[in-house]
Amino acid sequence: MEKISKDQVKHVAHLARLHVTEEEAEMFTEHLSSIIAYAEQLNELDTTNVEPTTHVLDIKNVMRKDEPKQWITQEEALKNAPDHQDGHFRVPSILE
Repeated sequence: MEKISKDQVKHVAHLARLHVTEEEAEMFTEHLSSIIAYAEQLNELDTTNVEPTTHVLDIKNVMRKDEPKQWITQEEALKNAPDHQDGHFRVPSILE
């Protein structure tokens, strides 16, 4: 198992633009080292017959059937538009 060093903690804090005091760097070094040690316990498990997964649960997309149906006409779509021209919606210009 590899321990994380105080210099690595300071380097990551610098990359994240965080100010870390010496006491905080020492605390984070201890905490992160214990987290890494806990995660390293997974390497002790026998996973030879375990299939790789991307998610714990078997998730499937639930979608409606793609069935054709009648759409509204262009005139119906433009009926409630405050302003339209040549079959298109007109909106205020945002460019000068």
